[in-house]
Amino acid sequence: MQEFTQKDGIYLLNHSVGLMPASTRQAAESQFFANWEHGTPDPWATWFPMFEQFTTRLATLFNTESRMFCPQQNVSSGLSKLLSAFPDASNNEGRNVILLTENDFPSIGFVMQQAQQMGYQIEYIKDAEDVLDVTVWEEHLTENVFTALITHGHYNSGRLVPVTEIVQAARKSGVMSIVDIAQTAGVIPIDFSEWQADVVVGSCVKWLCGGPGAGYLWVNDSVLSMLNPFDVGWFSHENPFEFDIHNFKYADSALRFWGGTPSVIPYVIAANSIDLMHSIGIKNVRAHNVKLADKIIDAIPESWLVSPKDDQVRTGTLVINPPNRDAVEEKLKAINVHYDLRKRGFRLSPHIYNTHEQIDKVITAFL
Repeated sequence: MQEFTQKDGIYLLNHSVGLMPASTRQAAESQFFANWEHGTPDPWATWFPMFEQFTTRLATLFNTESRMFCPQQNVSSGLSKLLSAFPDASNNEGRNVILLTENDFPSIGFVMQQAQQMGYQIEYIKDAEDVLDVTVWEEHLTENVFTALITHGHYNSGRLVPVTEIVQAARKSGVMSIVDIAQTAGVIPIDFSEWQADVVVGSCVKWLCGGPGAGYLWVNDSVLSMLNPFDVGWFSHENPFEFDIHNFKYADSALRFWGGTPSVIPYVIAANSIDLMHSIGIKNVRAHNVKLADKIIDAIPESWLVSPKDDQVRTGTLVINPPNRDAVEEKLKAINVHYDLRKRGFRLSPHIYNTHEQIDKVITAFL
């Protein structure tokens, strides 16, 4: 597709970094560098609208309101901000457990483990348990759980978790729900109004093709007033330009989680890419992704498949574990396929710009 820059070979690392839109440099030049050079009296008058542009694009993509988003650098930074707003576990009426799964991305665990300094305990849904089964979650959502981290798409298996049902179970149990969409935003159609989660964190670097540095934290009004983060700055204030050092008041929106002077260019780049992805249509991206993934699935022995065969419970990433890993890897490298290999197998993530002809070549490397 001409809308994206192209790499030599067959690029299937979209679960890591999506290809750069061809319009990226022009967007950065016109909305960041030109404003920096020519902005009067300084660039901020023209840079400030870029943040609202970013959150507005996200709101359109996820069917929600822009004021419920706060720009973040990445998922970990967003979760760290959120963690600083948790009440001390000793003042939480016995709810002192944070529920994760052993297959969440490690950075998630590293952040949430810091809550132990506030008296929380970390409990995990084990690797052997079926995270696609809502009853498994219900068994773990006990009266001691304060919050549950729900990873929409698991990075190491391509499993797609039933968020709506798990959020409902969490709410029924009085548990705050946090959903991580880093691996699914841009390839799986997502509707926040349908989910009704309490908090969502995500980024633009993968399927949204927005580059690193443009993460986001979304906070539902139902929990906003109870979350007062410790990590703040002048952009967290209800009136950043009041300039009264004696008077800090939290913003009455998710922006209370912002902080000090923010970066600009990541959000310019990401807003441009979200525009492009929205014009293509996430449903179209998903349909194309499924066709290409199914083509691979149909060509290999089912015993090699780590990811679910059913696309209704599969992310955009295929994880394949053939018995002859070394031989397959040599063949993939010989035809210049960009992939990665992890403990559970090869990860392959076809995007809208990948073709059937490319996938045919990839299949030959596995057979």
